[in-house]
Amino acid sequence: MLSYLHAFHAGNFADVQKHGALTLATSMMQAKPSAIACFDTHAGSAIYDLKSERARKTSEADAGVQKLWANRSALISEDWQPVIKVLSRFNAGEGQLTVYPGSPAWFRRFLRPGDSLTAFELHPTESGQLADWAANQKVRVIHDDGLKGLLKQLPPAQPRLIALIDPSYEIKSDYSDVASTLQKAWHKCRHGVYLIWYPILTNGLHTTLKQAVKDSSLRKVWRSEVHLKSPPERGMTGSGMLVVNPPWGFEDRFSAMIADIAGESVLDLSHEYSWLVPE
Repeated sequence: MLSYLHAFHAGNFADVQKHGALTLATSMMQAKPSAIACFDTHAGSAIYDLKSERARKTSEADAGVQKLWANRSALISEDWQPVIKVLSRFNAGEGQLTVYPGSPAWFRRFLRPGDSLTAFELHPTESGQLADWAANQKVRVIHDDGLKGLLKQLPPAQPRLIALIDPSYEIKSDYSDVASTLQKAWHKCRHGVYLIWYPILTNGLHTTLKQAVKDSSLRKVWRSEVHLKSPPERGMTGSGMLVVNPPWGFEDRFSAMIADIAGESVLDLSHEYSWLVPE
């Protein structure tokens, strides 16, 4: 079943959390000069038009990245500045954003000489658009299941690793499959930094993923969850991130980033965070 298209959801509050975490983790890792292998397991089409019919059908970006952008001058945490800089590069002018970069485009903006990016996408339409974008981007695109594909690529040639794992979870087994893949990936590359995104839904299926991680041999797993203070009756009520082996100090700096946008004037979120699995 491959019906999910991120164009309907690009730039929503979950993307703000996910790409904020990705940007911070990558920036912190790049404080050291050694090369990094980057992996994006469910890359999508890389670039999204926020004026498109799909984006306007849900208007999710209006309550997400558009509010972040409108309030960018009031942000306190300096760690939002790389995010704002990337958004500025894709958008001209001071008005509303018209383009939103997907996760492979965020990764690409931070690649240094020696770093690499491998992006997986199984959806035929999305993978074609991703390949077209990546043609001149020094990005390796693989048309494959990202969970299986990641395991095939580990351990990487570079001394360090960061991987974003964020399926759509349109299939219930995705929760357990992600936990299983994470466990196997960690055994292949224990020093890697793994970022796992998951939706928080009224059905509570995300607890399956968290419990499986807690029951595994994984260590040093940090949890961040944002919850809408005025959630919809259907759909996502929140968004979660698990970060395995976060860079030292990541949890404090990311919590400060979320505190910046949690007010009613921006995204009106509550934030819960803790060590799901201690070191």
